[in-house]
Amino acid sequence: MRKYKRKLIISLSVLIFPWLTAPFIGTKSFVRFLPVATFANLFIIVFTVIANQKKWFRNNNPLFPKAPIDFTYILGPHLIGTLWIFKLTYGSFLKYILANTVLDWFNIFPFGGALKKAGIFKMKKMSPSMYWGMTTVLAVVLYGYQYIVEKVIRQTNDSQSRLQVLKATIQKRSSNS
Repeated sequence: MRKYKRKLIISLSVLIFPWLTAPFIGTKSFVRFLPVATFANLFIIVFTVIANQKKWFRNNNPLFPKAPIDFTYILGPHLIGTLWIFKLTYGSFLKYILANTVLDWFNIFPFGGALKKAGIFKMKKMSPSMYWGMTTVLAVVLYGYQYIVEKVIRQTNDSQSRLQVLKATIQKRSSNS
């Protein structure tokens, strides 16, 4: 029972602590980067379902014991971490990839080791290095995704601006007539 309580406290901490930093992200950045963070989480969810079927790793999270997905990690540090990384580095791919690679390394090795020691998470048929490589490739995909999202938003805003100018011109001409 004591071991279960320790796992429960660790899992709750993993879920809650990242959210304590969310107000410092700012509403504008939160909304701006929420699509890429959601896309990243969707990818991790699909990956986790496949990984469970292939027995690449095992998750013993007491908050969601029957779920094949670790929602504690996905809704906590992964979601908030993605928002922070994009807020602090988007616009400089080199800064982004360096920050992401270093943070993923800490996430997989020291943090993953602590979760293994606590009995919450354990790599089985997939090595931590393979997982790190996969997250690095995912980082590149996510940056591209955010680039496309930003481009679409800029084009939409440009189209709306042109439409407003056209509308004002038409109103001026009709009032002059």
